[in-house]
Amino acid sequence: MPKGYWIAHVTAEDADSFTSEAYQAYVAGARPMFEQYNGKFLARGGDFVQVEGNDLGSRHVVIEFASLEDAKSCYNSKTYQDAKKHRTAISNASIVLLEGFDG
Repeated sequence: MPKGYWIAHVTAEDADSFTSEAYQAYVAGARPMFEQYNGKFLARGGDFVQVEGNDLGSRHVVIEFASLEDAKSCYNSKTYQDAKKHRTAISNASIVLLEGFDG
C-alpha cells in the first residue's frame, strides 16, 4: 500500500507567531492525532530555498503516514480540527494530502 503524505506551507501573521501561545496550543492539541496515526515528521520549519512558483510561506511541513487514508483521517478528526482553530487564528496555510507510490 502506498504511503500518504501531508504537505503544508504556512504563512504566519508575524515572525513571533510560531512561538506564540496560540501556536503552542495548536501543537499540543494536534500532537495526539499525529501520534495516533503514526505520523512521521520528515520536514518541519527548517531552512528552505524556494526555486519556483509563488510565495509558499515561511514554514513548510512534510509528514509521512502509512497511507493516504490515515493522513485524511488524521486531518479530518475532531481532535485535529479543534486544534487547527489555534493555528488559523495566527496563520494561513495551504495543505495537500498526497498519495505516494510503490516502486
